[in-house]
Amino acid sequence: MLLIFAATSVCAAITFCPGLVVEQPAMGQVSTVSASSDPFIGKWKLNPSRSHAADEMKVSSAGENKYAFDLGGGHLETIVADGTDQPGEFGTTLAVSVAGPNSWRVVRKNGGHAMIDATWELSADGSTLTDHFGFVQADGSIKRTDYIYKRTAGHAGFAGTWEDTTPPSASEMQIESYEGNGLSFVNLGQKTTKSLKFDGKEYPITGGNLPAGYVSSGRRVNAHTVQLAEKIGGKPLDMQQAEVSADSKILTMTVTPAGKDKPRIYVFERE
Repeated sequence: MLLIFAATSVCAAITFCPGLVVEQPAMGQVSTVSASSDPFIGKWKLNPSRSHAADEMKVSSAGENKYAFDLGGGHLETIVADGTDQPGEFGTTLAVSVAGPNSWRVVRKNGGHAMIDATWELSADGSTLTDHFGFVQADGSIKRTDYIYKRTAGHAGFAGTWEDTTPPSASEMQIESYEGNGLSFVNLGQKTTKSLKFDGKEYPITGGNLPAGYVSSGRRVNAHTVQLAEKIGGKPLDMQQAEVSADSKILTMTVTPAGKDKPRIYVFERE
């Protein structure tokens, strides 16, 4: 999984359905809930068996040894596969090198520092792509996860459309009160925090190897539902909805990436 901040890789700050259309959070649409009674506050653990990432990426030939990548965020990045750092989306760089006939190394950097270091391996029959994904954390350690993609379009090589078949990794999230009537979503594994009030204003997402201009905004629909939007450098990244069940035991988060129709659904259980 190479999308810079895809929820399926759990490398986002906390980015977390058919037919779901989430409106851009607007100023003036504010619902408040007291911190003492807020059903969102607490520690939550992802249940991978009930979650569905629906992640898809596309690779297409763009000339001799050149490829256009749509890694899940709806933004094309055209890269020469020569191992050099080249301009990518959201102020990052992307380098792709051919390690063998069925193997690529893919490295994304932010501010000159590696944030993703992955190896892609193609099966002998070309039907499966394994992404040995490595997310470089703030302390320099690398969190590794293997993602298995099946080909849904294309015939040979890495060029084609690929659908992720790997369940989301288990992760934990702490939600805390923020400045009275806001919330902080803390990704405990990645040590990143998304704190915001529900006033439609944009708030920075902090921690980890995140790019400048990574922000979120939101509105509170009611006590059990919030809607969020994320941008990087002014470009929409995704729209999100988070809803706590009536008994406050289940938190369901959906995210629809910019330019995509398939939502990603994450089901958390209260710890």
